[in-house]
Amino acid sequence: MATLILWLLSILFEIVFNKRSELICVVVGCFFFQLANWVIRYFASPSRDPLFVNTSVSLLHSTIISSSVIFILVNQWLITRGSLSGRVFMFDHSQLFAGTSTWPCAYSALCFSCGYFAYDQLDMLKYRLYNDGWILVHHLILLVCFTLALYRNVTINYLILTLICELHSIFLHVRKVRRRMAPGLTKRSMFVRIEWLLNWVTYITARCAAHILITTKLIWDAPKFEKGVELPLALFGMAGMNLLNVFLGVDLFNAYRKEMIQPQNSNHHQE
Repeated sequence: MATLILWLLSILFEIVFNKRSELICVVVGCFFFQLANWVIRYFASPSRDPLFVNTSVSLLHSTIISSSVIFILVNQWLITRGSLSGRVFMFDHSQLFAGTSTWPCAYSALCFSCGYFAYDQLDMLKYRLYNDGWILVHHLILLVCFTLALYRNVTINYLILTLICELHSIFLHVRKVRRRMAPGLTKRSMFVRIEWLLNWVTYITARCAAHILITTKLIWDAPKFEKGVELPLALFGMAGMNLLNVFLGVDLFNAYRKEMIQPQNSNHHQE
């Protein structure tokens, strides 16, 4: 909690005293998702459950941010006007690192998402919505990396690429909401089968493959980084993300086995 208070004071200091008005989007993100929390808690039928409310807000964030990332990438792709060299240059280190090359809307999207992670950290601490500390570590890593990048106005495009994983988060949260709102749906349901298919496809592509490619790109471009904290922090952050992806994959497999495989085996033994 103390860390979040210091983080908020730091953001406000930058906005007020250093005239960094662009960082207001961080504060807007915090209040937007807190407002969404209050609205869901007030209107939704099972809203008194803090975990359901938190998951619903997380679903909202994943939907907004993944859509924003896709828009940013497609928009930048179109800006190249069909030039193959331009599209390749789009992922050059100079474009991904320098603040002067930040893609349109990327800075604001990163600010907005940073605000969400601060809100979510506070909500989980308030209601103790964590089984272990990994999710808190994940949010702390993101807050540190995002905030430093926003302050220094560097690696914004790199971080936008990491947020592609929010596409997978959509289906993680949909599954949790579905199990709460429609517990009667079984593995025979077409909706459940499609949901699990999209869960695995996006986990492999938008989360694991994307983060591995970003890590590889960082290592490949390591000589191009100037001396400073950017490269060590980026490599540390991606190492943490990849490790957490492994743990998430194990949890996802256990959930799949429990929901889609074990009931079938149990029925078979009963017969």
